[in-house]
Amino acid sequence: MVCKVRLCKAGEVAPGQMLSVDAPDAPPLAVFNVDGSFFATSNICTHNVAVLTDGYFEGETVECPLHGGCFNVKTGEATLFPCEKPLKTYAVLRDGDDLYTEV
Repeated sequence: MVCKVRLCKAGEVAPGQMLSVDAPDAPPLAVFNVDGSFFATSNICTHNVAVLTDGYFEGETVECPLHGGCFNVKTGEATLFPCEKPLKTYAVLRDGDDLYTEV
């Protein structure tokens, strides 16, 4: 079953910033603003259970706070060991200033 989930308002995530989203009926999500484009991924590292929005975000890369592994937030690709498994990514839909995804 596909469920439409409200993530946040676009203005809540400035360029170069990330936001943790805990929505009912959805896994922990993260929203990233890459130069005005929004991307959503799982907010849990695939290497070990850690919240990615507690880590470091620059450009298109989020670094896990636990072991320093990295992911590309646009594609979910694991880009730095020890992370090897990609993140789940979600399409971001915009309706006015509101951002949504489907899970």
